[in-house]
Amino acid sequence: MGDDSEWMKLPIDQKCEHKVWKARLNGYEEALKLFQRIQDEKSPEWGKFLGLIKKFVTESNAVAQLKGLEAALVFIENAHVAGKTAGEVVSGVVTKVFNQPKARAKELGADICLMYVEIEKAEVVQDELLKGLDNKNPKIVVACIETLRKALSEFGSKIVMLKLVVKVLPKQFESREKAVRDEAKLLAVEIYRWIRDALRPPLQNINSVQLKELEEEWTKLPSSPPKQSRFLRSQQDLKAKFEQQQAQGGEQSDGEDEEQAVAAVDPYDLLEPVEILSKMPKDFYEKIEAKKWQERKEALEAVEVLTKNPKLENGDYGDLVRALKKVVGKDANVMLVSMAAKCLAALASGLRKKFGSYAGQVVPTILEKFKEKKLQVVQALQEAIDAIFLTTTLQNLSEDILAVMDNKNPSIKQQASLFLARSFRHCTQATLPKSLLKPFCAALIKQVNDSAPEVRDAAFEALGTAMKVVGEKAVNLFLADLDKLKLDKIKECADKVELPGGRKGAAGGAAEKKPGAKAAPAAEPPSRSSAPPKKTQTAAASKPSSGPPKKGKAASSAGGKTKKTSDSKEVAETELSPEACEDLAAGVLPASCLQQLDSANWKERLASMEEFQRAVETMDKAVMPCQALVRMLAKKPGWKETNFQVMQMKLHIAALVAQRGQFSKTSASVVLDGLVDKIGDVKCGGNAKEALTAVGEACSLPWTAEQVVSMAFAQKNPKNQAETLNWLANAMKEFGFAGINVKGFINNVKTALGATNPAVRTAAITLLGVMHLYMGAPLRMFFEDEKPALLSQIDAEFEKMQGQSPPAPTRFTKKAAAEEEGDEGEEQDEDGGGGGGGGQDIMDLLPRTDISDKISSDLVSKIGDKNWKIRKEGLDETAAVISEAKFITANIGELPLALKGRLGDSNKILVQQTLSILQQLAAAMGPGLKQHVKALGFPIITVLGDSKPNLRTAAMVTLQAWVEQTGMKDWLEGEDLSEELKRENPFLRQEVFGWLSEKLPTLRTVPGDLMLCVPLLFTCLEDRNADVRKKAQDALPTFMMHLGYDKMIKATGKLKPASKDQVVAMLEKARAVMPAKPAVLAKSGGGKGSAEPSRAPSASRSAAASEDFSDSKSEPKKVRGGGGAAKKGPAGKKPGAKGQKDEEDKSGPIFILIPNAKEQRIKEEKQLKILKWNFITPRDEYVEQLKTQMSTCFAKWLQDELFHFDFQRHVKAIGVMMERLESESDATISCLDLILKWFTFRFFDTNTTVLMKVLEYLKLLFAMLNRENYHLTEYEANSFVPYLILKVGESKDVVRKDVRAILTMLCKVYPASKLFPFLMEGTKSKNSKQRAECLEELGCLIEGYGVNVCQPTPAKSLKEIAVHIGDRDTSVRNAALNTVVAVYNVCGDQVYKLIGNLSEKDMSMLEERIKRSAKKTHAAAPAKQNAAEKTQREHPTNPNATFLRKPAQEDPNKLNHSRQNAQHNEPSHPSIPKEFQLDLDMIERDQSRVSELPDLVQHKLDELLEPIMIPEPKIRSVSPHFDDLHNSTASTINFVISQVASGDISTSIQALAQIDEVLRQEDKADVMSGHIDQLLIATIMQLRLINSRYLAHDRVDKRDVIKLYSCIIGNMLSLFSVEPLAKEASVGVLKDLMHGLITLMLDSRVEDVEDGTQVIRSVNLLVIRVLEHSDQTNMISALLELLQDTLISTVVSSTFSELIMKCLWRMIRLLPETINSINLDRILLDVHNFMKVFPKEKLKQLKTDVPHRTLKTLLHTLCKLTGAKILDHLSMIENRNESELEPYLRRVVKQYGNLSGSKSDRGNEKGGLRTDDHMSKAKVSDVLSEIFKKIGSKENTKEGLMELYEYKQKYSDADLEPFLKNTSQFFQSYVERGLRMIESEREGKTRIQSSSVIPQHGVDSSLSSNNDELKPAVYYERLKILRQRQGLENTSRQQGVGGNEDEPPQRPAISSLLSSKPPVASSTDMLHSKLSQLKESRELYQQEHNAHANSPTHGRSAPANLDDLKKRLERIKSNRQ
Repeated sequence: MGDDSEWMKLPIDQKCEHKVWKARLNGYEEALKLFQRIQDEKSPEWGKFLGLIKKFVTESNAVAQLKGLEAALVFIENAHVAGKTAGEVVSGVVTKVFNQPKARAKELGADICLMYVEIEKAEVVQDELLKGLDNKNPKIVVACIETLRKALSEFGSKIVMLKLVVKVLPKQFESREKAVRDEAKLLAVEIYRWIRDALRPPLQNINSVQLKELEEEWTKLPSSPPKQSRFLRSQQDLKAKFEQQQAQGGEQSDGEDEEQAVAAVDPYDLLEPVEILSKMPKDFYEKIEAKKWQERKEALEAVEVLTKNPKLENGDYGDLVRALKKVVGKDANVMLVSMAAKCLAALASGLRKKFGSYAGQVVPTILEKFKEKKLQVVQALQEAIDAIFLTTTLQNLSEDILAVMDNKNPSIKQQASLFLARSFRHCTQATLPKSLLKPFCAALIKQVNDSAPEVRDAAFEALGTAMKVVGEKAVNLFLADLDKLKLDKIKECADKVELPGGRKGAAGGAAEKKPGAKAAPAAEPPSRSSAPPKKTQTAAASKPSSGPPKKGKAASSAGGKTKKTSDSKEVAETELSPEACEDLAAGVLPASCLQQLDSANWKERLASMEEFQRAVETMDKAVMPCQALVRMLAKKPGWKETNFQVMQMKLHIAALVAQRGQFSKTSASVVLDGLVDKIGDVKCGGNAKEALTAVGEACSLPWTAEQVVSMAFAQKNPKNQAETLNWLANAMKEFGFAGINVKGFINNVKTALGATNPAVRTAAITLLGVMHLYMGAPLRMFFEDEKPALLSQIDAEFEKMQGQSPPAPTRFTKKAAAEEEGDEGEEQDEDGGGGGGGGQDIMDLLPRTDISDKISSDLVSKIGDKNWKIRKEGLDETAAVISEAKFITANIGELPLALKGRLGDSNKILVQQTLSILQQLAAAMGPGLKQHVKALGFPIITVLGDSKPNLRTAAMVTLQAWVEQTGMKDWLEGEDLSEELKRENPFLRQEVFGWLSEKLPTLRTVPGDLMLCVPLLFTCLEDRNADVRKKAQDALPTFMMHLGYDKMIKATGKLKPASKDQVVAMLEKARAVMPAKPAVLAKSGGGKGSAEPSRAPSASRSAAASEDFSDSKSEPKKVRGGGGAAKKGPAGKKPGAKGQKDEEDKSGPIFILIPNAKEQRIKEEKQLKILKWNFITPRDEYVEQLKTQMSTCFAKWLQDELFHFDFQRHVKAIGVMMERLESESDATISCLDLILKWFTFRFFDTNTTVLMKVLEYLKLLFAMLNRENYHLTEYEANSFVPYLILKVGESKDVVRKDVRAILTMLCKVYPASKLFPFLMEGTKSKNSKQRAECLEELGCLIEGYGVNVCQPTPAKSLKEIAVHIGDRDTSVRNAALNTVVAVYNVCGDQVYKLIGNLSEKDMSMLEERIKRSAKKTHAAAPAKQNAAEKTQREHPTNPNATFLRKPAQEDPNKLNHSRQNAQHNEPSHPSIPKEFQLDLDMIERDQSRVSELPDLVQHKLDELLEPIMIPEPKIRSVSPHFDDLHNSTASTINFVISQVASGDISTSIQALAQIDEVLRQEDKADVMSGHIDQLLIATIMQLRLINSRYLAHDRVDKRDVIKLYSCIIGNMLSLFSVEPLAKEASVGVLKDLMHGLITLMLDSRVEDVEDGTQVIRSVNLLVIRVLEHSDQTNMISALLELLQDTLISTVVSSTFSELIMKCLWRMIRLLPETINSINLDRILLDVHNFMKVFPKEKLKQLKTDVPHRTLKTLLHTLCKLTGAKILDHLSMIENRNESELEPYLRRVVKQYGNLSGSKSDRGNEKGGLRTDDHMSKAKVSDVLSEIFKKIGSKENTKEGLMELYEYKQKYSDADLEPFLKNTSQFFQSYVERGLRMIESEREGKTRIQSSSVIPQHGVDSSLSSNNDELKPAVYYERLKILRQRQGLENTSRQQGVGGNEDEPPQRPAISSLLSSKPPVASSTDMLHSKLSQLKESRELYQQEHNAHANSPTHGRSAPANLDDLKKRLERIKSNRQ
């Protein structure tokens, strides 16, 4: 016993684990007692045993095990934490208990399993039991089956997932063990009890004997459905109910339960899907097209067998469906038709909802085929169409059915109606809304009157079924025109109809018992009301403008009243005869009144009117004969009454009668004419309007409006027309817009817009403004073709209405039937209207074109062609068809499948094009798009998985465009979305979840299928891709908002334990930020509404209906989307007012200025009362702390926005803060620390939109702080700067640029030396971009403030910086080197001491960089820098600084201005030019060597000035020495130019302004020389940017775009006014520039913008200037190339090429003046190239002959101007024999008679030579190689060149290419120049006088020996510099000092004598070639002295190298000394 006593002392839990079994037994016994004692289920005692329960169960000792099981059972029953142990314990039970021989152990094991089920762990238990079925031990298998059976028997089929059980059941019937088979049989019987016949299909393949036994057992079962007898903990209410029923022994709720049981399991769900596509015969598609019907039959038979599988795997069945459809539609063999129909039926039932996307293609074909008479075919077709109906909705098929309802063939009509009847049976009130029923009833009513009896019967049956489903009342609305016989027939049919599942239709049952319930017949049951709906006169106003427009028929009276039927429709009245009217009037009016009505005396008439009025006022409504009274008013003189007092009375009485009586349309038509006639009258107009309003109240505004407007426009009186429109605009505001038939009077409005009278036009525009309030943007569609001027007025009016909400209606149609509104509201709710009803309404009004006939099979096959070019053609055609049709119906033939194929195209360009077509489709089709969501919508989502970001962006834009039209419901229904998410594509997942997190918060309800996406959402929460995780986390709260926290938590049950913990934690977090569902906006309050609370639910629902699946952003559109609130009649005024109040709240200050609050916060942080602002990522406690601190000094609404879950709210809040920045600057400063802290959170967001907005605000903020002279405190800087520096490493350029700009501005409000350590910290980041940018910034600081800015000491900082020279990232290395170089520039060689020891490699890199930096640094005196702590930066010590950023001075330097781009809204600084000047002056001051020049030559000035006393006022080019002065500005200019192409509009504008400033000042314009191509390229890039991004993007303010355009155009105009600069533009750049400008001229989007037309006019002017002033050769070349490109391209419009040709014609017109300056060789080469691409034949084949004519004219003009000489200019064309050009020119020259005459002997001689080509090729090559040898040798080079020149003269077509091909570029240039010099000498055209030569690149050093010759030129150059300094003009470069001014400039023979020119580079290549040009210019310099003196292409040569010029200048100085 000693042993025993040891363990007896142990605590219970230790005993249970003891190694002695007795100890364990004792432990279990005590645990059992303990468990029975513990009362509290959450007691901590339970937790001690949590890990032991599995051991209780798996005990190895049989005796102890029994006790352990008992204890475990009690634990599970009572412990709150027991659920956690379910998996391990049940697994233990299965493996260690079910195999025990003792029955008691098994029983306890089963009880434990069932107890777990009771505590909500059914899924875990079931999983473990099913795993047990695979155990090898049959005992375990039997026990598992038995336990499953018990669970099912007790808990029922809703708790036990039968699908999984049924799946494994057949396998158990095959077991060898009889016990297993018997148990399986018992389980099968139990399952059958619950799901009946649904079990048959899964068991159809088991042994027939077993199946027979089962059948016998099944028949013995009772027919009453089983009931759940044991309940989960969450089902205690059901338990109580069950117990109560047991006590009563009642069977009361049998019916209800039965239905539930029936609905519980669908046999389909229990089946395994079968994959059949791969099993189809390989030759199926060939066979199905075969000629022999037997082969086609074989193909169909094979498919029929496969499709018989009851459940099919999802896949792409498109091709199969198309093939079957073709057989049904086209095959002549009826047997095959019925086979194909059967296959379709089987496919539909096997795929169910997944077949929905094909339904639209097949149904029209089947309906058409019903013309077939054979019964078997008809039956097969019926089966097919019925099966297909179940896969889609009636809504989707409605258009197809309605299309055949008026077919000529009676069989088709009959079968369509019968199909409708069968379909209606499957509908409910909810799925058969009025909007759907109305068109069907209209069509069926036509058929009720059909001549064919079978058609009539079918129509009766359909109408009867509809009546049964939605109730008699709902259908009666549409049956007004039927006689009683037919109505009875319909009712009779309705009684016969039996709905499936024993449903009772709306016509029977409860609704009949309580008539009041009909107030809201279409509502769902909960909103039915039993209160009598008396005052339901919220007429059509109850909704903004939903549903199809009612044309007056809508005015039926309130339902539910027991009135005679005539009253329940609108008051219809027969016209009375005049006599009858008089009799009726005599009965109610005094006799005297009637007698004096037509008296000649006006006073008597007036008296009569007064009596009339009194009588009407006292008359009873019931007896008032309205028609008689108004006819009396119209009695002579009637409306022609001349006395205005009488007339006023008459109009007033007409209003009274309308208001007080039962006024019908018949009565209205008597008065309306008169009222309209008087509406424009000055005195009576007011009364007439009043009367019209009264008529509107009586007869509904829509009807009245239509009548009145058409009457007014039938007259010619403009005053009446204008006033009618004014009245209507006002009436719309008073009545609301509901039911108005816009089409009814839109044509009259168009007439009014074109009226000559301005008042009519103004009235029309005002009316459109009011309509725009209700209808929104689509209204503009009606007026797109109006004149631009008018359109701009309309747009301006619309603009005024932007943001306004429609007023609440104050008037209502008296008799608008109450039930009308109730239903209308519902109807919209059912539809889940996408985007406020108004939008949908107008979409219904637009005239739509059916384009299905244009979608031919050819087009479809083109789209699917193998050749991508043909596919592209097909897509182009499709786009053209859609854009031509503008608005289209939903029927687009086979286009959806064709386009779906292209979305997966391997050619991404085509995918992009397809996406843009789908966007086009969305706009064109409108709401009809819904039916294509499944077929075409989801493939768009697939594209979101593409790896290319531009494609993903395009797909997202397309998706948004679709959702705008369809609403979200269709996207969330079914499995399609979850199927897409199953693709393991990170891009797709992040895009889809991002999209869902944006859309879900705007929805009020979502389909339950959203739940299918939850498992995938959970998977993505742990995805390896960070973006996917982030987006999934963002989406989590939005899912939870719809599905609820509990459902989501339950769904985590299937996750692995590790994942589960993580996901549950995320769910907890998401729960905290879960957005609220969009509120139902309407509230019924006050006034009449409150008298009927019963109406409130339906009213509020109708209001919010429009929001249902709307994806409108909830804020801006509140009032239009869901704002039915405002239109709820008098009741609605309150919410409206409340809304206003909210707005007013927002108008208060957003920051509250609390004295010393900031100091208090600083103090608290110092004392550690609050958290110090320091974190890696923001934790919740920081967020909470900031919220608390903000609550005292931020407006409540602003704080809510700032901490809202939706990022768009953040953007909105920052927008408000920007607006209030100036007005609340003091308060902003007082809250500055909190504002900056909030922004640090935003730096951790990944949303770029928010980030850009944040940076924009910060720039404005720091600019404001600088103006206010505020200095940041340490506290503010510490909590903000480190987080800002994180963002400097952002991957997006724009962000980095903005952050750098902010850092620059920060230095003005915070000392740079204190900023330095933060940046040093930033260089330690892991992000290489951040390291590089921080180092750059440090360099800028050192450059701006000197070395003392380095903290704590320069040495320490620089050592740390120098470490980065060895960084592995190139950009970091470069930045570090540049920073050290910046230090070197400031303090010279001392830098080597400061940086300490570097590795050899790093040191050599640094030395190399210091050498390379073009600086000659003068060590900056540190004394100067001592003021470094001033917040303004000093000027850099050296202007040639390494870093482009010039630090700011007090008056900020202009470039800095542009870099900071801090103030978006400020115009460019007015003093900019001065600063630009200052920059230059400073540079000149610095260049001390140059500035001595004036002293050197001062005494010679006078004599030098003599030759040219008055300089010619020509624009001169920059002299090379002057270049030297400006070269330091080159980097400045480069920087400004780089900013022209900036992605930020304001930066670009500022840069353009600066350049413009320079260009406009003649004395400075030449600094731009050499930068022209660069500037033009930047401009072209900016134009492309505007075209692709800004114009396409709604968020960009179009006024900014216009401003940018104006700057660009202004800049270009200035540039092309300076001719020398204009001439510098090269061919490639000119080509791109012309392309950009012409594109802009043709861009219709620009015209639509305000001032857009002005921009286009300016572009026109600019193009002319470019043509006239740029280098003519280059220009013609550019235009020829551009024309060639546009003619080749298929995308470019014909207008584009026309404009290019117009430009060419203009150039041709200029030729007579410019011919001498043109390089003909180059132009002829371009023409030759053009003719190569477009030979004469091809040119003639073009659609237009203009290109041919243009080319002809160009050549004729050239021939005319140059004569036969033109043939000498073909030298650049390589193989002239193949060229069409030469023979053509010969013909033309001959024509002008030049070839025969003696004008050009040389020409003849050449001609002769050419004809008798007497030099053999071999000889030629010998001669030439000899010549080239000479040129190559030093001694004979001159001689060689002479010989080559003469040879070229003799054989102008000789080909030098082979000899020059392998030589260097230098040699070729040398030869070219030599030939040119010889030519100019020979022709004697230019006398080269050394005195007159102004060398292009300075003075040739070879001349320096010849002092005498040198001096004048050198001094002249110096003089030029001085004159430029003093602002005097210089003569142009061409004109030498002693030159002959009269000599005409000569055509240069540039490379005319040499090989062909290289192809033109496009502007982007130009930049790359800059460097090589620089090199070359240095090499070529030696030879260039004479050659370039008269070369007009000088503008393009590269600028001289700086060092070269400096050296040369030194030499000149020494020479002079």
